[in-house]
Amino acid sequence: MSSRRQERLAEEIKRGLSALFFEGLKDPGIDPRAVSITRVDVSRDLSYARVHVSVLGDEKKCRDTMAALERARGFIRSVLAGELNLRHAPEIVFQMDKSIEHGVRIAAILNELKAQEKREDSDESE
Repeated sequence: MSSRRQERLAEEIKRGLSALFFEGLKDPGIDPRAVSITRVDVSRDLSYARVHVSVLGDEKKCRDTMAALERARGFIRSVLAGELNLRHAPEIVFQMDKSIEHGVRIAAILNELKAQEKREDSDESE
């Protein structure tokens, strides 16, 4: 299989999952405002799709959301197969991605350093 086909399928899965989260998934354990799909990796034979998911919230909310996604995995796969017109939909594996949280934490640290630097500059000028 060509890597171009993998990339196209990964992008279509990402687009389909995003739409499904906002429109068609009625699971109360999945808050569409708190769930972001950061990346989708498709295996060379197109039989597996690893979906990297970021959940905004505390650790309990992350665990609950991942458990809800695992419960809904079969339904999600069948809906995607219909939307993407695939004979064999890839098996979906959800994986937690902490990159957005990590970025927010780094931004907060940088803002704190900037504020501290401004306070030190104002103290020196007095």
